[in-house]
Amino acid sequence: MTKDKSRPPQDRPWENGWAPDTTRAPGTRRLWLAGALALATVTACVTAIAVMDSQAGEPAPESAEPTTLSSSAPGGLISFATPSGSATQTPGKDRERRPSPTPTTSASTSPSASPKPRPKAPKPSESDRTSPAPKPPKSNGISIRSVNYPDRYWRVRDGYVRLDSIGSGSEQREDATFRRVGGLADSSCYSFTTADGRYLRHRSFVLVRDSDDGSDLFRKDATFCPRPVYPSGAVMLESVNYPGRFLRHRNFQLRLDPYQHYGDFRSDASFRLVAGLD
Repeated sequence: MTKDKSRPPQDRPWENGWAPDTTRAPGTRRLWLAGALALATVTACVTAIAVMDSQAGEPAPESAEPTTLSSSAPGGLISFATPSGSATQTPGKDRERRPSPTPTTSASTSPSASPKPRPKAPKPSESDRTSPAPKPPKSNGISIRSVNYPDRYWRVRDGYVRLDSIGSGSEQREDATFRRVGGLADSSCYSFTTADGRYLRHRSFVLVRDSDDGSDLFRKDATFCPRPVYPSGAVMLESVNYPGRFLRHRNFQLRLDPYQHYGDFRSDASFRLVAGLD
């Protein structure tokens, strides 16, 4: 008989009396293998987590830091370098070997670094306290010298202002010395006073000495504005209430004349303000 006849056909089990073996479920071996693999994986993970938690509480040595992806590690996993022998020492010993920071000189507390006391200023003596302060020297005023006649100066004589040669006499030198003050009608200009406190003013266009009467006309007549001219340091004196008229000497008499572009007007109207002669 052939082998096919020894085994009843399986497509009609109830007719021929054959049935499959039901004592073992199909795929049981595979299930056991999968469960064992899963259990091993869980156990390995739990063990690895426990080891990492125990190592996290200890300071990791510098040489045990994880390296980058190593070519020697299979599958591109992160590998850990093997700790060196010096890394097995305790943190306390490693801390003892390190030198302590050296204090800077600014934080030094030694006695040599303490600031030296400054010497006290000497107290003034009794004679210094009682001696009066020196007074500034008295100003001698100014004198006004002609540019084209350098040996002649303004001088008050008989109430008029003339251009005279000044000798060595004290009276002549005093008459040729004035005090320049701020202009009575314009503080940016000049006014001139004599030794007796009177002012120089123009009257009928002639320069005279006169007392201040407090009038507005007097203040304007006694105010002259300087205009720098050549040569350097020389000025022309222009009237405030008669703009365009300047003080000039004519026949050595000081008077107020209109400006002229010809002749000797500029030379006759140019003066230098120098130190007082008295």
